[in-house]
Amino acid sequence: MTIYLVDVEHVTHTCPAQPDPHPYDTRRTVLDVIPGGPCRTPVTIRCGTTVTEIPCHRHEPAKRQCGACRVIVRENTITARPHTTAGVAA
Repeated sequence: MTIYLVDVEHVTHTCPAQPDPHPYDTRRTVLDVIPGGPCRTPVTIRCGTTVTEIPCHRHEPAKRQCGACRVIVRENTITARPHTTAGVAA
C-alpha cells in the first residue's frame, strides 16, 4: 500500500453572506511518499487483437485492489489561518 504523508492548510475568511470564519482555500503539501511496490494482481485487458496487463489500481474499484495498489493519505498537520487582505475573499 502506498502511503502519502501530507500537510493541510486551510485559509479562512469572512464575508457578508457568511460572517463566521470559513475556509475558502485548502492546500495540501506532500511531505513523503512510501511506495507500495509493484501490483500483485495485474488485470489483463483486451482490445481487438491487442492484449496487455495493467496494474489493478487502473481498472478495479478500491475494494478489489491488491494491497500494493491501495493508497492511504495520512494528514501530518492541519492548520487554519485567516486571510491577510481585509475585504478581499480570494
